[in-house]
Amino acid sequence: MKEDGSLAEPIMSWMDVRAYETYIEDENVCYTGSTSGYLTFRLTGEIKDTVANAYQWQFPSDMNTWEWSQDEEYFKRFNIPREKLFDLQLPGTILGTVTEQASRETGLPVGLPIVATANDKAVEALGCGLIESNVGLVSLGTYITSMVFGEKNIETGQNFFTNLSNLPFKYLYESGGIRRGMWLISWYKNIIGEEYARKATSEGFVVEDYLAKEAESLPPGSDGLLTIPDWLAPATQLYRKGVILGFDERHTRGHIYRSLLEGIAMTLKNSYDAMCDELGIKPDKIIVSGGGSNSDLYMQMIADIYGVRTVRNVVNGAASLGAAISVAVATAVYPDYETAVSKMIKQRDEFFPNAAHHEAYNKINAVYRRLPERIENMLKSIYEGLH
Repeated sequence: MKEDGSLAEPIMSWMDVRAYETYIEDENVCYTGSTSGYLTFRLTGEIKDTVANAYQWQFPSDMNTWEWSQDEEYFKRFNIPREKLFDLQLPGTILGTVTEQASRETGLPVGLPIVATANDKAVEALGCGLIESNVGLVSLGTYITSMVFGEKNIETGQNFFTNLSNLPFKYLYESGGIRRGMWLISWYKNIIGEEYARKATSEGFVVEDYLAKEAESLPPGSDGLLTIPDWLAPATQLYRKGVILGFDERHTRGHIYRSLLEGIAMTLKNSYDAMCDELGIKPDKIIVSGGGSNSDLYMQMIADIYGVRTVRNVVNGAASLGAAISVAVATAVYPDYETAVSKMIKQRDEFFPNAAHHEAYNKINAVYRRLPERIENMLKSIYEGLH
């Protein structure tokens, strides 16, 4: 940002490889930080940001102290002058209030408090009520991941990374995820065409529920049709591709839909299990959030695959609720996060695993979990041949 708060360069997506490169000195840049810091400045005039957005891969933050690092050697690696960084505040505190200029530009009332929250997954976890270690969370968004709650910063995780929670000095452990996760369903909806969508609408269904009708009576494993949901390759592994394997004459539109859902769920479960095994925990409940949790078929499928009670809350777009909980704490509507969570989050319903289906999925997954490794060399060869 320039001194007046305007952008010196366009905002970078977290998926942009440049966001992880060393800062290059630029005399036009007066401040550097996250999007939330930029918005805070524009709304309040304050050079402040939530510490929970100061990712350690991009900024010289200390995840133990929740401040900028005092280790000068570590700090120098980022090449960001200390004076060009924002002042950090804990989630659940007031960063500033809406200025008269911001009020004119946005319509927000002058003096409205602007509250620090956290990064997207952390604020979503709070909005789901993930504040205990015996519960897991599956976040079904465009990027899909799973999380569990923790009390300390673990720097040596092999099957997870440690994220700052929306609760100050608490942590979230996040498993490997799936890029373009539930986007796969939108992709499939688009390729099956408008005629199918019109037919679904004419019978009073949204497309996803219409597809679910075709998929719900099919057996676990979709009659041998297996999907590896790798539709968006990481920048460092461009050879990776999504795969649908095992077609024969039995397979229908409903089989493909079910296989997509199963592939997402089994891929994530394998990452979730690896994380929990490393942490030495075994959560007895999973909260599911995001648009995918609207599907009864998928909620039951996740319960069957994971083998534990699976719940969804009344508000499943949980990031907005997590932000509201932070506001409630910052403005003393409730005295602490625990009270706010108990008052503001309500469970909608729950699903219990079908024992026979869980056993079937365990057998299928014993084969499925080895597939990505087995086809890796083939995908590399295809990529090299095309490039």
